[in-house]
Amino acid sequence: MNTAEAKRILEAALLCAQAPMTVPHLLPLFEDNLTADSIKLILAELQLDWAQGGLDLVCVANGWRFQSKPALKHYLDRLNPEKPPRYSRASLETLAIIAYRQPVTRGDIEDIRGVTVNSLTIKQLEDRGWIEVIGHRETVGRPALFATTKQFLDDLGLASLAQLPINEDGDEMPNLDLLLEQPELPENPETL
Repeated sequence: MNTAEAKRILEAALLCAQAPMTVPHLLPLFEDNLTADSIKLILAELQLDWAQGGLDLVCVANGWRFQSKPALKHYLDRLNPEKPPRYSRASLETLAIIAYRQPVTRGDIEDIRGVTVNSLTIKQLEDRGWIEVIGHRETVGRPALFATTKQFLDDLGLASLAQLPINEDGDEMPNLDLLLEQPELPENPETL
């Protein structure tokens, strides 16, 4: 199979996919005619092919997907004037603490914020699929340890936690406003 044909197949599969796709999920498209490394090279070529268009091919935590360019968000918002739900400052602070300090317990979050964490805040973030319990701390009461999910990374368009914004002065934990400066966290990312 030639590269042009493989590129067309990958492009169609990713444009039609309802969720990001990993390279191992894309391999069956080619019935062992291509290796994972070959697919990665073709994906890199596709990224370049689409660089001047209205979509980007990006690799996020759960795999590869097409998404609209950030510069077009203003225009695309006109198609769907309903705004996603706004999250309270407490929810966003809690999410930022979990993202930057994970794994953390509810007590850790309360120590950092200086106030009690409302159970509904944790539930809202869990229901949204942005955080999950990944274990329990080996201490009295065995409190749950929270961490962010791949869905959180996908919704922010990140491939890994290393891509979270950091403070210019190199603080261990950046100013929460860096994560919160996005006017609204997406309910659903603008993908095809």
